[in-house]
Amino acid sequence: MMNWSSAAAVILTLFAYNAAEGIGVNWGTQAAQNLQPATVVQLLKDNKIDKIKLFDYDPFVVSSLAGTGIDVMIAIPNNELQDYANNYDAAADWVQENVLLNLQDGVKMRYVAVGNEPFLKSYNGTFENIVFPALKNIQKALNAQGIGDKVKATIPQNADVYDTNSGSPSSGNFRSDIRDTMVQIVQFLRDNNSPFLVNIYPFLSLYENPNFPIAYAFFEGGAQPIRDKGTTYTNMVDANFDSLVWSLRKANSGKVKIIIGEIGWPTDGHDDATADMAKKFYDGWFKKMASKKGTPMYPGEIEYYLFSLTDENLKSIAPGDFERHWGMFQYDGQPKFPMDFTGKGNDRWPVPAKNVTYRVAQWCVLDPEMYGAENVGDNMNFACSFGDCTPLNHANPCAKMNQTRKASYAFNIYYQMNNQAGDSCDFEGLGKIVVLNASTDQCDFPIALKSAATAVHGGGILFLAAALVVLSFL
Repeated sequence: MMNWSSAAAVILTLFAYNAAEGIGVNWGTQAAQNLQPATVVQLLKDNKIDKIKLFDYDPFVVSSLAGTGIDVMIAIPNNELQDYANNYDAAADWVQENVLLNLQDGVKMRYVAVGNEPFLKSYNGTFENIVFPALKNIQKALNAQGIGDKVKATIPQNADVYDTNSGSPSSGNFRSDIRDTMVQIVQFLRDNNSPFLVNIYPFLSLYENPNFPIAYAFFEGGAQPIRDKGTTYTNMVDANFDSLVWSLRKANSGKVKIIIGEIGWPTDGHDDATADMAKKFYDGWFKKMASKKGTPMYPGEIEYYLFSLTDENLKSIAPGDFERHWGMFQYDGQPKFPMDFTGKGNDRWPVPAKNVTYRVAQWCVLDPEMYGAENVGDNMNFACSFGDCTPLNHANPCAKMNQTRKASYAFNIYYQMNNQAGDSCDFEGLGKIVVLNASTDQCDFPIALKSAATAVHGGGILFLAAALVVLSFL
């Protein structure tokens, strides 16, 4: 009789370990409500997106991908790394439950992401000593089940794990404070034929450095190029990617495959985060990917995952308001701008999400009879402390509304993010529920989704605990 390990291996022979075919996308679910997983699956299929990268392993989401043919990368969050770093049995149980059983049910599992950007400088070394042991235990458990040749464990890394002394890619090397650990990780990936995942964001280079040449963040040229050992770099992505290639070489990486785990451009939350800028970036990116030329030091096709599918209105805005606006699609799966995933330059709109279900068509606004009340400002600040008022800043058209309209926007977003709970439109008697669409010609007042939020997040008003920043507009 064939044991399950052998059976799993047979099943997995149906899953080709392709180099980089197709388009990948990240789907984050840090939102008050999320699209139903079945809706997301259809959205991916309609737009011919055939790979998805998740930030956890929620069974409700993962099981929805069974039988779809979509390549799946699940993840172990940073706050769970300790559980598997020093406990192989726990890692083996996790693999059994979240990889093996999902494969048996028809999920096309390809990668397991162990942590996410664990060496970020802002973490102050919190995960530095546990992520590599966790990686080894997860891969060991995959190997023990006979699926380690098809499902690979890896660590998505921020591009800050390497740097350059002179600004030229050939001087790239892993950061001195983590170099020894990174070399061990790289060689482990090499020995297990696992990929190196890196997240590259030209927008962040522009955001963090006001002197960064904006043309260098895109792909049309126009910026002063970097010349390095006979190679010319005309865009940040190529230069950054090849800095990693040089870093890997210095770590004796062999032929470790590189995957871009996250790349994208936000559409709000900063003066350079607009739909027009995002469209420009994606148009250039898709054209580059369609050419299959890779980079000077890494020629050929590059596997990648766009960041991200939809906006996430519960993400921390400590890095900047833009963190909630990386989606190519709005919260409800409506596309933000035309783009051609094929890279052929056809200016067409992506297919929107279908069969999206919303809550009742009603909005919470500032009662017209209460205009000018002294406590409007305080209640607006309260609403924005626990709701997403980032569209009221920067270049967003909503920022051009008068203060009364802004107060209504704040009240409504709080009300909708609380699933239209009756007492969430009180605001000391200032709020009023209306059935006439409160949106303006310039600013859309959203309606909450009927969603999978309860299964994914616990639902209700638990999102209040995630609020980090109090905003003031009055």
